[in-house]
Amino acid sequence: MRSLLVAAALAAALPLFACSRTVQRGTTAADAVQPRAEEAGAADAWWSHVTALADDSMLGREAGSPQHRKAADYVAAAFRRAGLEPSGGEGYLQPVPLRRRRVVESRSSVMLVRDGRPEPLVLGTDAAINLRSTRAGTVDAPLVFVGSALVAPAAGIDDFEGLDLRGKVAVVMSGTSPRGMDGPALAAARGAGGAALQGSGAVGVIGLYPERSDLPWERYAASRLHPQMRLVHQEPGHGPPTLVAITLSPAQAARLFTGAPESYARLAALADSGAALPRFELPVRVRATAALEEDDALSHNVVGVLPGSDPALRNEFLVLTAHLDHLGTGEPVAGDSIFNGAMDNASGIATLIETAAIVARTTPRPRRSVAFVAVTGEEHGLLGSDAFAERPPIPGPIVADLNTDMYLPINPLRKLLVNGLEESDLADDVRRAAARVGVEVITDPEPERNAFVRSDQFSFIRRGIPALSLKVGFSLGTPEHERVLQWRRERYHGVEDEVTQPVDRQAATEFNRLYAELVEEVANRPTRPSWYPTSQFRPQAEGTR
Repeated sequence: MRSLLVAAALAAALPLFACSRTVQRGTTAADAVQPRAEEAGAADAWWSHVTALADDSMLGREAGSPQHRKAADYVAAAFRRAGLEPSGGEGYLQPVPLRRRRVVESRSSVMLVRDGRPEPLVLGTDAAINLRSTRAGTVDAPLVFVGSALVAPAAGIDDFEGLDLRGKVAVVMSGTSPRGMDGPALAAARGAGGAALQGSGAVGVIGLYPERSDLPWERYAASRLHPQMRLVHQEPGHGPPTLVAITLSPAQAARLFTGAPESYARLAALADSGAALPRFELPVRVRATAALEEDDALSHNVVGVLPGSDPALRNEFLVLTAHLDHLGTGEPVAGDSIFNGAMDNASGIATLIETAAIVARTTPRPRRSVAFVAVTGEEHGLLGSDAFAERPPIPGPIVADLNTDMYLPINPLRKLLVNGLEESDLADDVRRAAARVGVEVITDPEPERNAFVRSDQFSFIRRGIPALSLKVGFSLGTPEHERVLQWRRERYHGVEDEVTQPVDRQAATEFNRLYAELVEEVANRPTRPSWYPTSQFRPQAEGTR
């Protein structure tokens, strides 16, 4: 998803599921699961997949690596055992050709130039070159602060109105959100801002790294040498037409505003309050050179299909996604160089596998066909889901996507956090499924994180297909929330996301069963899911999809 890439560059156990439904229509997903005496077996089955995929031998499952292929073969074998039919084009595997690129820091540099005097920045300490939006070359240009780089006409927001960015570099306060704007609206505003930047004539962008990011600056900077990738069939210039994209550390951000109309401290305070930010030219230039190396790689999605039972609906497909890839290896931290990705996202793949087993033994089978898709390249810009959604290797239209990514079963499953709850009538399905098991459904309590467009569901959303992303939920300011924040600080995209961490296996088991309930709801509904008329992601002609 292209607008996401721009934004990134800029910027107490629950009742069990058994027993309550004794209806005549046969065995449901809830009835098919184990009774309480077998709870440990269900938890062990899920955990066995997590431990296999997050094992050190998988070397972090980087897209295009031999270890990712090994993980893909593991998932394909699990799909086969569950009784899914292969639908990837090459058995269960859908090839995803990639173009891989790396920054060559020995031939790259970033410096500020003030009154003709250079002020060099140290790559990895002061700044990082953002590979997703950078092309090889040199930029020497003045800077313009564009606030949050948002465009939301309905809210009276246009951070590009009246600015001339031709031949200039835009400076963006990343990770900010206006007061009262929910997650999907913020995602749309960032996407529209990205499009405005693309058409502005700007030659670069500098994102000011948020001081309270999920990822500490040091961990983000350490990942700067990891390769980035794009789909081979995309043109080299696909994406924002900037020559260079730079991320500036929080410690260095104030330097840009020396002598400017507003100080960085003042702007940061405004951003924290949700107030609108001013826009103005900065009394400094940036001179940056980016040297890149590129090569080709081949990765794979894994696709298994459970055919539907209804002759009238079996040619329609509900797609379930979770990403298989993680970050591979990097510079050692306390002797550990493997980004195992246990929660991100071996946990989601394990749920995909267990859901396949649950749904496949449901009687009768779901009316619609269900495609189980372990996608590659999520960590590099949703590449595998983009390839699947663009050219789905299944014989019928996709009516909806349900995605699981880093759903974090580290708290009891009392609440289900649903990204996209306000956008389509999939909300009715998830509420019915959750109500049967006594789980409260909530919307995203942290809309500023932009999670609605940060994982594979967005590859479907931007093609007009309703989609949801599901996580174990929490309320702001609770011990559960603090546990999630601590996990992000200590483990997110770090070597500490491994199988030695504490995990609530009961929560994972209950999440898996609730997920199967939701699959049944969507696959059996008489009509296709549809966007609400108020959704900012609703296609102009919804009937065309």
